[in-house]
Amino acid sequence: MSTSEDSHEPDLQHENAEQDVIAVDEDDNELEPVNRLEAHTGDGIRHRAFTSLVFDGEGNILLAQRAPEKRLWGTYWDGTVASHPVQGQSQKEATRQRLEEELGITPDQYDELRLTDRFEYKRYFENAGVEHEVCAVLQLTLSDRSLDPNEEEVAGLMWAPYERLHSNPDWYRQLRLCPWFEIAMRRDVE
Repeated sequence: MSTSEDSHEPDLQHENAEQDVIAVDEDDNELEPVNRLEAHTGDGIRHRAFTSLVFDGEGNILLAQRAPEKRLWGTYWDGTVASHPVQGQSQKEATRQRLEEELGITPDQYDELRLTDRFEYKRYFENAGVEHEVCAVLQLTLSDRSLDPNEEEVAGLMWAPYERLHSNPDWYRQLRLCPWFEIAMRRDVE
């Protein structure tokens, strides 16, 4: 039983305590909704997630720095956006929603949103929590690079040459990349 001083006890006042994610088995089959905060504390609960990699037409990927207020991996750089679909929502619907909410990217700025991969991973973040996710990877190419970032979600943006980034990740270590993005990028070029 956790005590109030236990760093693994969920902070029931945190906004994530008001949301659910979808628990899944190792094959990404839906089990049941679980509290988002509980899914990310203690040993975690395997749940459905996605990351979306946004490219321009010149081989660059848009990296987004997570806002410092994020409970896990705040200020780390992500391969554009990552989140969780809610029950009844497809990965593509969830991706479109987060692209618009976080960056102001609308569907008329890209042609096709492609599901390119899916993988399971588990990573702990300091003493704050854990990610145990079956993560879908979705990719798109912008025809219009206009952005309107939400400062509550995104602290910074950077276009980086994708070929150089995945060929020489050590050159970018000072960026502190999110683990799910590093996995997605490594698998994308294997």
